[in-house]
Amino acid sequence: YTGGSEIVLKSAVISLDEIKNALMGTLEPIYPTKTEQVEREIPAYSYKIRPAKASNKIAVPQAVIPVFPGTNCEFDTLRAVERAGGKGKIVLIRNMSPATLEESARELIDALKSSQMLIIPGGFSGGDEPEGSGKFIQAFFRNPAVTDEIHELLYNRDGLALGICNGFQALIKLGLLPFGKVSKLDASCPTLTFNTIGRHQSIYSYTRVASVKSPWLLKCNVGDVYNIAFSHGEGRFVADSKTLTELAKNGQIAFQYCDAKGKPQNGVDFNINGSVAAIEGITSPDGRVLGKMGHSERCGSNIAKNIAGDKYQPLFEGGVEYFK
Repeated sequence: YTGGSEIVLKSAVISLDEIKNALMGTLEPIYPTKTEQVEREIPAYSYKIRPAKASNKIAVPQAVIPVFPGTNCEFDTLRAVERAGGKGKIVLIRNMSPATLEESARELIDALKSSQMLIIPGGFSGGDEPEGSGKFIQAFFRNPAVTDEIHELLYNRDGLALGICNGFQALIKLGLLPFGKVSKLDASCPTLTFNTIGRHQSIYSYTRVASVKSPWLLKCNVGDVYNIAFSHGEGRFVADSKTLTELAKNGQIAFQYCDAKGKPQNGVDFNINGSVAAIEGITSPDGRVLGKMGHSERCGSNIAKNIAGDKYQPLFEGGVEYFK
């Protein structure tokens, strides 16, 4: 290897592009990497008004991390909270019988009463069956007692909620995003659906911060670019033009897929699931609830060392800072 854009093999000189095309082109009909998305200009949203900090100061705020069947990111999430200076409490949601499910609900409610943050981690709830992402999670949270405690946390105790990947899907299906409260949904509501490429995407992708309205983004600035890990089959954000206009006006578009320079992109090389307006994450109207597809908890000094870009997105640090 010459260290440049070519590889010398015996007497032949092969460009890296030739190798890439041979590798990816051969399997393209079977395992596609491209879609027929129409390339178009996407606006770079910008909302720079930050929220006030919590009125109740907490030295070491606590996050409740519920674990549902199929959740697989709870320990990464716990480490991220602790790294940020907070503490976490994992609550296992057991569904072997109606009695254990009811007991789990009581345990979660008790944990929420003594916590400041609710974080729903990623995974494959319910096996991630077609159009089922987050379905069991949202059904559990629609238990009236659980719903009441979530609203109590968010609106009477200055609390925060965060959903990543599967957790984002659950927040959307609950109506906590984009409305800020558990709501009844209809066909006009935003949703997350199948990636346009028609398969699961496990990849790093660049995203830019489009709004700092959420307390989770106290340590970020509009225009900051991060290279984040993704792993999902249903991550495409869909909303009608009226909803999109309202989200942009309210500063609820938190993140957009982009290139390495921070320009929002529509092509599948960057907008990996085909989301409208390249939206990767959104917030509730007041910013307290944040949902995103990218796994911001999956970072560390020895993780993805061979991948370029800033992979450390200080979401959890912002959440902890909000209560200080």
